[in-house]
Amino acid sequence: MPDTSVTDDEAVFAEHAERHRHELRVHCYRMTGSFTEAEDMVQEALLRAWRNRASFEGRSTFRAWLYRIATNVCLDALARRGPRRDPNATAPGASPFTEVTWLQPYPDELLDRAAPEEEGPEARAVARETVELAFLATLQHLPPRQRAVLILRDVVGWTADHTASALEMTVPSVKSALQRARATLRDVLPPRRAEWGPATAPSEEERAVLRRFVAASQNADLEGLAALLREDARQTMPPASLVYDGRAAILDMWRPVLTGDEAWGSWISVPVAANRRPAAVNYVRAPGEDAYTAVNLDVLRIEDGRIAEITTFGPEILPAFGLPLTREP
Repeated sequence: MPDTSVTDDEAVFAEHAERHRHELRVHCYRMTGSFTEAEDMVQEALLRAWRNRASFEGRSTFRAWLYRIATNVCLDALARRGPRRDPNATAPGASPFTEVTWLQPYPDELLDRAAPEEEGPEARAVARETVELAFLATLQHLPPRQRAVLILRDVVGWTADHTASALEMTVPSVKSALQRARATLRDVLPPRRAEWGPATAPSEEERAVLRRFVAASQNADLEGLAALLREDARQTMPPASLVYDGRAAILDMWRPVLTGDEAWGSWISVPVAANRRPAAVNYVRAPGEDAYTAVNLDVLRIEDGRIAEITTFGPEILPAFGLPLTREP
């Protein structure tokens, strides 16, 4: 007989739902690309689950039932929001980030809490591979229902039947949507994507490169920064749809900020980790100012000991990393 006791008592329900909050937030993050929106949607999903607790008949696990609700909360929100493409973005295909101006990073500390303990270490490995920034940005190019199908099938690991039931689709339509979604990912993901391998926690080599990157930034050492960058490195800034292709372009952008009469001031950088990549939060103290003010967060993708890509985000996400927007000297 199905066990529906978890929904009989509010305290019991809240206890069981809370166990899945972190993984549901990651699921909503994959659907939206925004950490902030994912926070709101998982809260709405849990409220919707409680209001509709009578619909849980024990035919699936409580976790699967919550995933179904969270997915549909995201789809409802995406439908209300409508298209979000930036008309001022660069040409399609230049970078998966250029049109996804709402993309935000996800703190590794919170990712560590997302894998369900009952799923074992394999779940953590899968979760790591599917929170890469390029993968997340590319997901946002998919129509919402295709996006949901791909995530439920290829990330969560549901069957076509289960996915069809959750999304109120037919099995053939699920299979068709999945085929189209996979084709889009192949077209949009950056070149050499297949060579990156699964994203894991930053390695010691990556952390060493991050330390050198932090030192070069703080010391306005453009030569040191140049030595860290691949010749074909790219820096993208999703909030502003900006893309700098090549080491020379990146250095030209950094030079007036770090050196000369136009330099912003003195810098400090705090190492962190986001989306299973090494990252640095950058603060600047302008001449005459007492405190350092947060400027941005740089997430690094490192290949063979050199920086292949820098993805730069605004400072508004820092509270999620437990970091302040201003720092004393």
